Amino acid sequence: MVRIYGTIGPACRDRAILTEMFREGMDGVRLNLSHTSLEEASDLIGACRDAAAGAGVTPELLIDMQGPELRVGALDEPLRLSEGGLLDLCDLPLPEATSKVIEGLEAGRDVLLDDGKILLRTERCTEAEGPVRLRVVRGGLLESRKSVAVQGCDAAAPAMTERDRDQIRRAKKFGVTAVMQPFVRGREDLLEVRSALDAAGCGDIRLLAKIENMRGVEKIEELIPQCDEIVIARGDLGSAMELWELPSVQKRIAAACRRAGRDFMVVTQMLDSMMHRRVPTRAEVSDIYNAVLDGAASVMVTGETAAGEYPVDVIRYLQRTVRSAERDKNRI
Repeated sequence: MVRIYGTIGPACRDRAILTEMFREGMDGVRLNLSHTSLEEASDLIGACRDAAAGAGVTPELLIDMQGPELRVGALDEPLRLSEGGLLDLCDLPLPEATSKVIEGLEAGRDVLLDDGKILLRTERCTEAEGPVRLRVVRGGLLESRKSVAVQGCDAAAPAMTERDRDQIRRAKKFGVTAVMQPFVRGREDLLEVRSALDAAGCGDIRLLAKIENMRGVEKIEELIPQCDEIVIARGDLGSAMELWELPSVQKRIAAACRRAGRDFMVVTQMLDSMMHRRVPTRAEVSDIYNAVLDGAASVMVTGETAAGEYPVDVIRYLQRTVRSAERDKNRI
């Protein structure tokens, strides 16, 4: 059966809500360590475990590492970016690694924030003009710790941060069953994570490779043998190319996994409209259905359960659509 995962966060912190989510068919949860730590989320992890027991489920706990990702830093409050506005680089709170990447961009390069919801374009006429400036092409409300992506540019950073290594050392204590490594660029990234897991006595914890950039797509054949599951992470992956190319890339990754007999997961915006609506769009349920028919071993929602208004309804629609596809898989 296809496994179903939700992401835990403020919207599903209540144990009763978590219990209903497990009763509706959720098999496990993802904890995003870009926003918290195992220690900070210990009460929520405990609530998940208790809720799962109440629903008769043995839950999986997936931790999503920081890795070599680019993100916005912490904001005192959400920042409204209006179309046509101009920002100096110092106007945005950016971690050092992210700031260095943007500083090195030539004029005309696009910078996408929050999985492409916001689009900035670099402007720089001469070196004498000082730091790179960013023109707001597509505006929106920017919140803390949202993703940053530049097409054709990968972060030149180690696969793991020291904080990642520390969290892996604590993984057994918190019952972690799988580690999701973001922005995988080659087999070396996965070997580094495997080594850290083995050193921490966590060799039995599954390793999931998130494909979020073109280097990961290009190296998919060498990545498949080094992990337990491939994650087609369509948020940042969709920012790494023209958006209309994303479905083709998703199909190519799925086909490579099927040929190799490797499990794969599909994630990102599967039920995005349900952040604020009780009922999904027809396109969203078709997306879930087709992911299962393509052979997905698991599907996951992120913000829909972590911060959305209807986390229980999200899992209900996700689970029922998955089961519908499983029923039809051998008939079509």
